[in-house]
Amino acid sequence: MWHDSPTPVRGITRSSMNRSKKRAPLGALVYLGVMASLAMYFAYASVQGDFGIFRRVQIDAEARALSTKREELRAEVDALRNATLRLSDTYLDLDLLDEQARDVLGLVRADEIVLR
Repeated sequence: MWHDSPTPVRGITRSSMNRSKKRAPLGALVYLGVMASLAMYFAYASVQGDFGIFRRVQIDAEARALSTKREELRAEVDALRNATLRLSDTYLDLDLLDEQARDVLGLVRADEIVLR
């Protein structure tokens, strides 16, 4: 039973009881502050960090752009392979040979008229 007088009961006075009650909320506030700070840090890092959501979206966009570029380069390589094959010794395309002779050598047929 507690009395208004500061007489010790089992070694604990009312004033020491009040002091310990005041310290507990301070510790709890510090703990909550640290935990809230950590939660905000991890939330920020998950959105803005090197492995965050925005970086993931950026990487996905770069991957799509690079895939498109790769397909364009494949088409260009296929066209160059076709042209190389048509100019090879084992395959002779007369139309391509005629075009190259006109462009590179400036040749014309005898029955053609050249306009300058």
